[in-house]
Amino acid sequence: MDAPREIELKLQCGGGDLAELARHPFLQTATPEQTALLTSTYYDTPEGDLRAKGLTLRVRRDGEAYVQTVKASAAGVGLFDRSEWEGPVTGEQPDLAQLSGTPVPAILEAVSDPTLRPVFATVVERRTRHIGYGASRIEVALDQGRIETPNGDTPLWELELELREGSPEDLFTLAQALGETVPLRLGAMSKSARGFRLIDGTLRRPSKAGAVRLGQDDSAGTAFRTIAQACLGHLRLNEDVFLHTRDPEGLHQLRVALRRLRSALTLFKPVLAADPAAAHLREEIKRVTEPFGHARNLDVFLSETLPAEIAMRPDEPGIDDLSARLEAERARAYDAALATLESQEWRSLVLDLASWLETGDWRKASGAPERDRAARDFAEDVLDRARKRIRKRGRHLDRLDPEARHRVRIEAKKLRYGAEFFASLYADKKSHKRHKAFVSALSDLQDHLGALNDQATAHSVLASLMIAPDRPPVPGETLFAAGLAAGDNEANSRKLLKAAAEAHSGLLDVEPFWR
Repeated sequence: MDAPREIELKLQCGGGDLAELARHPFLQTATPEQTALLTSTYYDTPEGDLRAKGLTLRVRRDGEAYVQTVKASAAGVGLFDRSEWEGPVTGEQPDLAQLSGTPVPAILEAVSDPTLRPVFATVVERRTRHIGYGASRIEVALDQGRIETPNGDTPLWELELELREGSPEDLFTLAQALGETVPLRLGAMSKSARGFRLIDGTLRRPSKAGAVRLGQDDSAGTAFRTIAQACLGHLRLNEDVFLHTRDPEGLHQLRVALRRLRSALTLFKPVLAADPAAAHLREEIKRVTEPFGHARNLDVFLSETLPAEIAMRPDEPGIDDLSARLEAERARAYDAALATLESQEWRSLVLDLASWLETGDWRKASGAPERDRAARDFAEDVLDRARKRIRKRGRHLDRLDPEARHRVRIEAKKLRYGAEFFASLYADKKSHKRHKAFVSALSDLQDHLGALNDQATAHSVLASLMIAPDRPPVPGETLFAAGLAAGDNEANSRKLLKAAAEAHSGLLDVEPFWR
């Protein structure tokens, strides 16, 4: 079987939104809508070998017909551009003979148990239309159904815009137009990815950033797109988790994804210099997500600072009231964070980011030497500059004021993210060993600077209780307990400052893995 490219934009919505979308003027067509009930069974080996290699195998029943499809994992999030092998089969079981032109046989030959077994199924009512939009022909699929697994089911409501002819830019423009009427979110996962996460119990669990895989022959522009898409995927996965569970770790990982994305935009400034949208998007991310910081600071105070204070002074009058007031403040901060995530402004910004990564001017410009230079050469220059900034700004670290220390902490984060982003370019045994030592030393510095930053933010957390005009007056014993907590929290600041200065010196003694 041949491997044509499938280019489609996946968007999530609610069940009631599909009916609204079906009436949208942009989705009307003179040809009749097609409706089908699609039952798809996904197969893998007992050890999940196909999934491990980035492939999915399904057999879909459409009426009396069966179609077998092998898909490669899609890079990024939202816009899925991937290889696809598809052909008819006679029944619901995979036909191994039909797989001969795909990567599947080689994988099955190399594993201990090549038996293909059903893992989960999807049952979807699909309403399909073909429309013209801009200069493109687009297949519109309105999907409503469920994923069925031995671990339980989950509903599906999706809009898929598949490019039949034309430009991906039209897919995003149409999505933004539809999003003004219906709350659409950039798709975080394919149906198969969601099914596998339901099977292994991770669908509603926070997730850390995965490793970024760059090719040795990648250009700097290709590397940026891969890195930024990975950040956007990390963001959307944890956004969904926080929206459904209010899990503090989901919020934390969402903020990590945002910081990584903003750091990528900074590290790749030379690549993006000719595209003003890069700086605009970076500032918009910072502005729109400002409420997330207060919520995270409260999480840290309530999970780390306050328990330590309670253990030290369990009978202190006012400590219980302080805890209750901070919990109430966190609930309000979470409400503010959720309100941001539920806003059209946020959903539109995420779509703008995804669209810009695929179709932005930075990709179209001719004669862009920084974008087109080798990723490894670019990485060496970027990491060199980041290391020099830390060396310069971190001199006499134990004597710096909190604001100056905070700038060193930000630079350390950028260098850490850069080291993670470019790690796969230095995969030989020697470089890997040096990378591990470098990241360990950098992590040590970050830990100490992070602890000092937590001490500084503790004051702002406590101040938020005192200065809010719409809150009940704070009793004197609660104020006293807050003062004690702030003082006790800073008791080891001198020790932390000394340790941070030593960690800074230790980092500079470690040989850069990229040289």
